[in-house]
Amino acid sequence: MQGNIQEKARDEPGARRSYTHRQVLEVLSGLMLALLTSMISTSVVGTALPTIVGELGAQEQLSWVASATLLTMTASTPLWGKLSDLFGRKRMFQVALGLFVAASVLAGLSQDIGMLIAARALQGLGTGGLSALTQVILGDIVEPRERGRYSGYIGAVFGVSTVSGPLLGGFIVDTPWLGWRWCFYVCVPLAVVAFAVIQRVLRLDHDTRDARIDWWGAFTVTGGASALMLLLSFGGHEFAWSSPWSYGLGAGAALLFGLSVAAERRAADPILPPRLFHDRTFVLASTASLLVGIAMFGVMIYTPQYFQIVKGMTPSMSGIMTTPLVVSLFLSSVISGRVVTRTGRWKIFPAVGMLLVATGMALLSLLHAGSANWMAGTELAILGTGFGMTMQMLILAAQNASPVRDMAVTTSGLSFFRNLGGAVGVAALGAVLAGRVRNEIAGMLGAVHGRVPGGADASALGTPEAIRHLPPVLRHIVTEAFTRAMQTVFLACVPAAVLGLLAVLFLRELPLRSARGGTGRASGDGTGTTLRQGA
Repeated sequence: MQGNIQEKARDEPGARRSYTHRQVLEVLSGLMLALLTSMISTSVVGTALPTIVGELGAQEQLSWVASATLLTMTASTPLWGKLSDLFGRKRMFQVALGLFVAASVLAGLSQDIGMLIAARALQGLGTGGLSALTQVILGDIVEPRERGRYSGYIGAVFGVSTVSGPLLGGFIVDTPWLGWRWCFYVCVPLAVVAFAVIQRVLRLDHDTRDARIDWWGAFTVTGGASALMLLLSFGGHEFAWSSPWSYGLGAGAALLFGLSVAAERRAADPILPPRLFHDRTFVLASTASLLVGIAMFGVMIYTPQYFQIVKGMTPSMSGIMTTPLVVSLFLSSVISGRVVTRTGRWKIFPAVGMLLVATGMALLSLLHAGSANWMAGTELAILGTGFGMTMQMLILAAQNASPVRDMAVTTSGLSFFRNLGGAVGVAALGAVLAGRVRNEIAGMLGAVHGRVPGGADASALGTPEAIRHLPPVLRHIVTEAFTRAMQTVFLACVPAAVLGLLAVLFLRELPLRSARGGTGRASGDGTGTTLRQGA
């Protein structure tokens, strides 16, 4: 059938099947549409959260709504790659997409905060599967040498969707006849279309085999990640850092991660095979992905706060201000992917990209209330260029260095560490922001007569709209406190970007394979090396 991709899963070295450019683009269109809708869902609620929790009467639980999706997305990512090995790529991709659609509808129908948090957690499960399996399927149908031209589009979709989500959320909140529930409903029609496209064009024949799931490994890996995310997300807010909850979650995370090492070594079919961590490329690429996640999600979550609180912009206008980041990320991702396909050389892009990320973060840390909008836009464009040159190249490098049998677990492993970095970054940077705002407000209140609602607690200041209506003296104190706090947040991302650059520099630039099906690995030091099968 014309336009359909048919593949027989074969494990022997050298197995290969060719696909036309048109066939790949048909499948890619469905993958990109699904990825676009799922990633927008994780960021679109950012500007709508104050309105959502205010209407549901649960302002104190805002952090739960914001973190539920990121938590389950991070914890479940390693499972999807393994499940696709056992039950087939297409089947599990459609399961993830169906789960995402159902969760989105439930979120929009939420009548209380508990229902909304549960729906957001289900959304995260579906999003984790879609983000991981998109790269896995692309790795199945395109050889590494040609993958750059297509992975550039995937990277652009990921970046554009995660950064432009606040723009869409601001528009929805500012439109009276829509309302915040459409932040969840808006993704459903696109997801249904993506499901139909995948059903029509994707044909991946899967060899039936015994479905042995590493349940103990799944429990320990996801349980450890969940305990860590709960500690970082809610420590210092829902409970004190020095409290039984903090100690219990920290000890639980350490214990579960320790048990996961033993479990994965003994499992016949582990979800994160220990052999992956013997691969220098996987370890370094995972480290860099984690650090990129810190910077990426840090910018996505906290830049709108600078524009809305410090600059006094509306949600829609703050979303428009992220346009330079979106455009530069898209262009750099697509262009770098095409250059890699043409030249076969990839290392220069993540190296330059991480340098640009560090530079952009350092420049953002100098912003203040009087900074010109064009200056902020230029700095965001530098960041976007860096992200676009880095994210997909790290996945490409790891896929190229791994045997075909490890394609799925390698890809989902990198996605896991990137999402883990994002979750850790959002939680840690949030703690930095709240602590600095609280201290700055407490210090400046001594110089004036007045009181900020809720004392010096940053979490009690209300929405950006409420802050704009404070008396001038108090408004100045709050905006100045947020200015200094945002500078600290952006500056804290610079060391992460520098460490990511060091990880990239130690990567070996193995030649990109021109055969997709073999288990070949590159031998040598990356200069003038040849490929050998069955290494």
